[in-house]
Amino acid sequence: MPSPRPGCTPSLSPRSNRSPLRAWQIRALAEMGHWEGGPFLVSAAPGAGKTRPALEFARRQLAAGTATAVVVACPTAPLTRQWARAAHELGLDLAPDADSPAPPAGFHGVAVTYARVAKAPLRWARSLPRRTLVIADEAHHLGEELTWGVTFARAFTESHRWLLLSGTPFRSDATPIPGVSYDADGLAEPDVSYSYAEAVADAVCRPVCFVAYDGSLSWRSGDDVIESSFETVLSTREASRRYRTAISTDLPDGLRRILGEADAKLRAIRRDGHRDAAGLVVAADSEHARRIAKLLREATGRMPLVVLHAEARAAAKLAAFTAATDPWIVAVNMVSEGVDIPRLRVGVYATAAKTPLIFRQIVGRFVRTRPTRPTHSPRAPEPSWLYIPADPILRDHAATIEQELRGSVRRPGDGDGLESEEREERRETERSPAPEFVPLSADVAPQMTLFGAPGPAPAPTAAAARWASALAGAAPNRDEPSDDPNPPGARSVPAFERRAQLRDERHRLVSEVRRRDGTSHREINAWLNRKLGIASVEKATLSELEQSVELLVGKLSQLSRRR
Repeated sequence: MPSPRPGCTPSLSPRSNRSPLRAWQIRALAEMGHWEGGPFLVSAAPGAGKTRPALEFARRQLAAGTATAVVVACPTAPLTRQWARAAHELGLDLAPDADSPAPPAGFHGVAVTYARVAKAPLRWARSLPRRTLVIADEAHHLGEELTWGVTFARAFTESHRWLLLSGTPFRSDATPIPGVSYDADGLAEPDVSYSYAEAVADAVCRPVCFVAYDGSLSWRSGDDVIESSFETVLSTREASRRYRTAISTDLPDGLRRILGEADAKLRAIRRDGHRDAAGLVVAADSEHARRIAKLLREATGRMPLVVLHAEARAAAKLAAFTAATDPWIVAVNMVSEGVDIPRLRVGVYATAAKTPLIFRQIVGRFVRTRPTRPTHSPRAPEPSWLYIPADPILRDHAATIEQELRGSVRRPGDGDGLESEEREERRETERSPAPEFVPLSADVAPQMTLFGAPGPAPAPTAAAARWASALAGAAPNRDEPSDDPNPPGARSVPAFERRAQLRDERHRLVSEVRRRDGTSHREINAWLNRKLGIASVEKATLSELEQSVELLVGKLSQLSRRR
């Protein structure tokens, strides 16, 4: 890694208004304190705050000189920006959606997508600074025999430490995750584990109440008309069609009725004090989402927000909804990792995907809590409610999700048949319905199922207590309680956002200078770079960008005086 220019060494000063670490985060940091090399897996429930201990550890390693740079790898570009903003709160500056592991001048590291690494893993390997700490967020997206997993391992093979983070440390295709250890039964062995049940017991996450709906469903299958509830055992094909009938938007007493029930629940929650509580419907595809939106408009008198993964502004629409008070959102493929909408309290599961991984990711959207002032005896948060078809697979997921989130790597021949049904169902749902299948009627009603009572959280160890003392006042997590007296708009701007603002301002001023004196963009930029002693604007520090703006403003003042 090249030595930084004088005055360019980034500081590690966290913000002063930092909230205490949670007990499980202290425990995780205590365990990391004994970690000398190799991979380290942190498995924690969605919404529990995995980002915080990872960044705390990275800051400590950089301050000690044990690490010289940090690379955070994520599934999506919006997640890289979330990591950069969270890091800024701790005094770390990460360049998001980077195209190289070498941090820009004035930055401590980069955040990058797995897809970007996969495009040039050997170039990333060659450019990797020595003693780089690699953090793999949502590590279950990696697979040893799949592109992202293979290229991740190739790009970061020279890094002696991988910090793997996941709320679901397994894959639906049973592919091993690089760096994860498995026991004799094929179960992942996390170095630190924090289950959903523990998170609910600690009032870190909301409990989720499942409302499974069932009743009489009928559909045409070829020349036959079949009528069944979810209690009846059917062939794989007919079970798939029964499920599709349950989530069909064409039947007045089917999904339409459940949407009305869900809206009534949401209205009650908003009346009871959570005034901006919101509901989410997870649809099967884009057309399905639009039809569901029409049903919600009929039921509520208001058109819900529809977010489709193919839309250019999908991430921006999600961010706007997070801060708004609108009651309903309908989404497709936009509700997995990194979507933090703490006001979500009611959901309707209407997607065809039923794997354990996807189910847990969707449930994870409803467990997050709004940041509040911490107390010594936190009051248990009110539950969220998720309406699901009473399909046996989904009911089994709902019955076991509060258990410790540990997954297995199935051995060849150990399949239980559910994956083949999932693939068949997904194929049939994603294409136009075959002529021989027609949903005819549905008469469904909700029935309650709840999570079991969570067990007690583990007591902090002596090592954890020492960490609590050493890290008193650590920086806030984006999804944990905070004493910050300043509203979000009053917080300082992260370095990557300030850098983008300064470059935009520089570009605007260069264009204005060109308009006034006829000099080309290239000539003006070359003049600025000579003045600052830099090779290009890409290599400029924040201070140098500020100086370039000042030079351009001075240049424009001179041009104005000449007139």
